[in-house]
Amino acid sequence: MIAQILFLLLDILWIILIANVILSWLIVANVRNDLVRQLYASTNQLLDPIMRPLRRVIPPMGMMDITPLVAFVLIAVARIVLRNILG
Repeated sequence: MIAQILFLLLDILWIILIANVILSWLIVANVRNDLVRQLYASTNQLLDPIMRPLRRVIPPMGMMDITPLVAFVLIAVARIVLRNILG
């Protein structure tokens, strides 16, 4: 039961991260839509507790932010570890 809840939370986090990346591309492409900007701000708020510490550790690479990529890898690793520990 606990394992299923943890896997569900990681899946939700994965989806929010994908949405955030797509919305950031739309923002960069100058999509002038208030809904896109509001959704982007909301996903940023949800991801901020995870992304802020990662951004402190990962150096900026020009205009490219690789923090979401690192977050995807960490989520995948967390799923593998949970699967091995909890079965």
